[in-house]
Amino acid sequence: MGKTIVITGASDGIGAAAAARLTASGHQVVVVGRSPAKTRQVAEAIDADYFVADFAELAQVRTLADELLATYPTIDVLANNAGGQFGARTTTVDGHEKTFQVNYLAPFLLTTLLLERLIESQATVVNTSSIGSKLYGHVDLADLDSERHYGASRAYCTSKLENVLFTKELHRRYHDRGISTVAFHPGVVASNFAGEATNLMGLLYRTRLRNLLTSSQTAGGFLAFFAEGTPGRDWIPGQYYEKTRLATPAKQANDAGLAKALWQRSEELVTATR
Repeated sequence: MGKTIVITGASDGIGAAAAARLTASGHQVVVVGRSPAKTRQVAEAIDADYFVADFAELAQVRTLADELLATYPTIDVLANNAGGQFGARTTTVDGHEKTFQVNYLAPFLLTTLLLERLIESQATVVNTSSIGSKLYGHVDLADLDSERHYGASRAYCTSKLENVLFTKELHRRYHDRGISTVAFHPGVVASNFAGEATNLMGLLYRTRLRNLLTSSQTAGGFLAFFAEGTPGRDWIPGQYYEKTRLATPAKQANDAGLAKALWQRSEELVTATR
């Protein structure tokens, strides 16, 4: 019997590729994206349900959660795949640095809003991370919105480290209640995720050199591997993977105290923006 799988960031790239693969395998895929036209196009091509939400606005994340809860009595997999790398520092309507909110805080909010349904479903939560999380990521609880120190690459890598910390804390809190979590680096993927970036990475993604990177189809297969797989058999819950291989995360990712404190601070931030 197929699973009900919600994939955010599925209007393009890895998410769209994974959605097509998982639908072909007999699963009910729910496509979530920011662009109405692109999200509809991806969903219609595979005959899937779809929802539109811009993670740069937390009110839209709350609406998305309400819609998902009203529509699906079971959610077997939540794939937090939405994200991107941006240019100059900008703040969202909620007052947060855009990279931090889109890549980490919004997925945190969506997951926690769906938490009881995920527990009831004995669900898997897959968080897309990056190898950059251990190369340039550094979490400073006193500067989560990068007001003192900002760089596009640093903000991106730090948000992906926060996704690993979230994975580990979600595992610690709720694995005994049936939730299985995993974070993975899909490779350096030839997608449009850095389309707004003005740094070297953004320039790379706008040249033919992007064709030397991991294809979205290949990376989508890695996402599908975790979504379809059986936790404890195919992969170890609460861990970080590079592609489909167990890997050592950033040093901060193993700081249980930091993971707990980040969760608590994140709860305060999403509550303050209601």
